[in-house]
Amino acid sequence: MERRILRTECPDAKGLIAGITGTCFKYQYNIIKNDQFSTFDDSRFFMRTELEGDFSTADSFIEELRHVIPDGGICKLMPIQRKKVLVLVTKEAHVLGDLLIKSYAGALPIDIVGVIGNYDKLEDLTRKFDIPFVTVSHEGLSREEHEARMLEAISRFEFDYVVLAKYMRILTPNFVNSFPNGSLINIHHSFLPAFIGAKPYQQAFNRGVKIIGATAHFVTNDLDEGPIIAQDVIKVNHNYSAESMAKAGRDVERQVLVRALSRVVDGKVFIHGNKTVVF
Repeated sequence: MERRILRTECPDAKGLIAGITGTCFKYQYNIIKNDQFSTFDDSRFFMRTELEGDFSTADSFIEELRHVIPDGGICKLMPIQRKKVLVLVTKEAHVLGDLLIKSYAGALPIDIVGVIGNYDKLEDLTRKFDIPFVTVSHEGLSREEHEARMLEAISRFEFDYVVLAKYMRILTPNFVNSFPNGSLINIHHSFLPAFIGAKPYQQAFNRGVKIIGATAHFVTNDLDEGPIIAQDVIKVNHNYSAESMAKAGRDVERQVLVRALSRVVDGKVFIHGNKTVVF
């Protein structure tokens, strides 16, 4: 028996859950787990259903579901399988290292197909896991010239998601728009929306904050303002310098990105405007 994830998004209406689950029963799909939510402000319905069964008639099943849900709705079956991830880096190793180890150990259902950096500092680490590393230096290039070379390097890989694992470059709209919505994921070393942009730990230190955190979000053309997937914080106090805050924050960054990526590849995250619904 095969397992798949059914993702449904549509305007809310009476009887949706009964209609969808009834169609699942008609096709003899066993529901292993089901989560649903309706938004408060615009009555949008979201549902994630883990199914088990024979999916040889999956096309007919989806076609029938389209007649069950309201017009403008979306329903999609996705296989439960490891996703292909391309990672972009600069110099910091902690986030990349955690992704490499968790992928290698099977703790995260991803295959890292390659790593691209604007420095070669993390090449040795990456190649220890038999993963290709490509250096695309930005030195002497305009932002647009560098991004053109980055996109050329990225085009050599097949992937489901691109993860910015402390890739410390501001992206232009042309770069962001080269990827499908929801496929570009960033870890930001701040509890957004606080301390957007560069040097957030220095900003936090200057403000005298008592908590610091990290935010994983989808990338949009608005700097560090894309839909948030996961966040977490830790406590700090007056004894912390900006440097010790950054050191303490590295564990939060690793944990938040792994948590976010796990939910995304499991089909548990729906984008709704500039927000997310996360099951």
